[in-house]
Amino acid sequence: MSKSTLEVGKRLVELCNAGKSPQAIDELYSDKIVALEVGDMPNFPKRMEGIAAIRKKNQWWIDNHEVHSGQADGPWPNGDRFIVHFKYDVTSKEGPMKGKRMTIEEGALYTVKDGKIVQEEFFYDMGG
Repeated sequence: MSKSTLEVGKRLVELCNAGKSPQAIDELYSDKIVALEVGDMPNFPKRMEGIAAIRKKNQWWIDNHEVHSGQADGPWPNGDRFIVHFKYDVTSKEGPMKGKRMTIEEGALYTVKDGKIVQEEFFYDMGG
């Protein structure tokens, strides 16, 4: 029996709060996951497909940010979807923000099918 949307959401929040996002991807994401960012990023397009692309994006985040603290709140479910709020205190290790400490907040909308996350969509202010 596949996990319910609420069960998937609770497990995602639990793993993210434990600093185990790679485990969350391995355990909860569909191989055919679709990820949607607000816009194109320097190293990644706005739309990414497949578990390998999501693992690569997640590893890039880990490699390029010193995370001082992080918090995931939720989930708030509705049918086959749920929302999570993320807040991170990070220092960038690369790029134009290298060495800058900042607070990042974003919302994420997840869609679940057959007990796996099949889509993640992020919402945040890109500034400007």
